[in-house]
Amino acid sequence: MTDDPPPPSVFDLPLASLQAGDPLRWLRQGWADFVRCPRIGLFYGLCFFLMGHALLAVFQAAPAYVLALSAGFLLMGPFLCLGLYDASRALQSGHTPSLRASLLAWRPTKGTMAIFAGVLLVLEMLWGRASLVVFAVSFNTLPGSGPLLAQLLDPQNLGFLVTYALVGGVFAGLIFVTSAIAIPMILDREVDAISAGLTSIRACLQNPGVMFWWGTLITGLVVLAMLPAFLGLFVAGPLVGHATWHAYRQIVPAQA
Repeated sequence: MTDDPPPPSVFDLPLASLQAGDPLRWLRQGWADFVRCPRIGLFYGLCFFLMGHALLAVFQAAPAYVLALSAGFLLMGPFLCLGLYDASRALQSGHTPSLRASLLAWRPTKGTMAIFAGVLLVLEMLWGRASLVVFAVSFNTLPGSGPLLAQLLDPQNLGFLVTYALVGGVFAGLIFVTSAIAIPMILDREVDAISAGLTSIRACLQNPGVMFWWGTLITGLVVLAMLPAFLGLFVAGPLVGHATWHAYRQIVPAQA
């Protein structure tokens, strides 16, 4: 009598090797999805727009919390894009996406999504604590009256700016690496949160240059979208969401 072979683990799942041009192709595919279901995209774009203005309001009232709230933006973004992943999946399957279906896409995997959100929430809390420490070490009090942003960007505060950027970069990188393709994978395959997170980390470690380029593109698009009163988020938000689905679909092979 022979023992049954152990079930395949997440580390047995083959992942695609990527090329430098793939992220631009994902964006083109994301744009094509946005054009095919613009009402869904604009609805989620409105959500991103409102989140951007909420972040601006926090910056004006309590700048020390902006880095922590930026973490929240990165935390909420992938989950908000869940409906966009569902729409892209429907289009790829030859079905017509609907806003109602996209809003309910979380229900089949709500337990797993909650666990994964908890992991990211821990990272956000650590990021928030680190941001407060940076402010506390750099300033005895917050800058006085006048244009706040100009004061924070004063060359005399170069040490603060470098530290602030490094802290933000480390935590943003952790969140990106852990969630780059995790949430689309949970939606598509209904895997557990640990398997999805580990697969996302594996994808980034296997293709570090391309995934860094992808993360840089996302950051650049979001920053540029914020400049004209956050209006660009109406398009950039759903564009990145749709494109992330296509990134996942290329990296993780379709189930047999």
